[in-house]
Amino acid sequence: MTTGVRRRMGVEERRQQLIGVALDLFSRRSPDEVSIDEIASAAGISRPLVYHYFPGKLSLYEAALQRASDDLADRFVEPRQGPLGARLLRVMGRYFDFVDEHGPGFSALMRGGPAVGSTTTNALVDSVRQAAYVQILSHLDVTEPPARLELVVRSWISLAESTALLWLDGRRIPRAELETQLVHDFAALMAVSAAYDEEMGALVRRVLADEPEDGPFGDLVDRLLALSAR
Repeated sequence: MTTGVRRRMGVEERRQQLIGVALDLFSRRSPDEVSIDEIASAAGISRPLVYHYFPGKLSLYEAALQRASDDLADRFVEPRQGPLGARLLRVMGRYFDFVDEHGPGFSALMRGGPAVGSTTTNALVDSVRQAAYVQILSHLDVTEPPARLELVVRSWISLAESTALLWLDGRRIPRAELETQLVHDFAALMAVSAAYDEEMGALVRRVLADEPEDGPFGDLVDRLLALSAR
């Protein structure tokens, strides 16, 4: 007969376990409502031991947000294959997967949560936005974006954030519709900017040349034509 022996975790392994436990709890309830005692209980250790690895709740909260922000930034990574509209739609699907799975944690990341005003928290949010910005430029095959393109891409990233936050408040619009709508929003922002700038116009024409009629951008054109015909 063998007796089960609990394996002693190394320092970094224990830290990662606590981050995972905290992130799971923050994903289901507001971080303000989660106590160190709950985190300790869920991890199967004592409260003083949590403080051995993290000096306080804020440091553990920020470590959990770091992992969440890395995960969220990775959702924008997409192979540069196929039409842009389809790529953006897959990105939005993964983005809303994260929002759906980590609602309170996503809200805390974007709104500040108990770490409001924290330089670290603000830097994490900025890092997600910058990672998304770089990925979108990569999909557009642009290395030195003109001012209007930067405005379009950064505005769209902000729109995706605010849309996700509003969707979490009651989920009154079907998620799939919002994912498609955000892709349409990107195309619309590009088109409006192209109406003012020939460099943007050339970029939009290049993007549209690779878009199939049954893709997300083609769907937007069909909807607009149907609207104008009413």
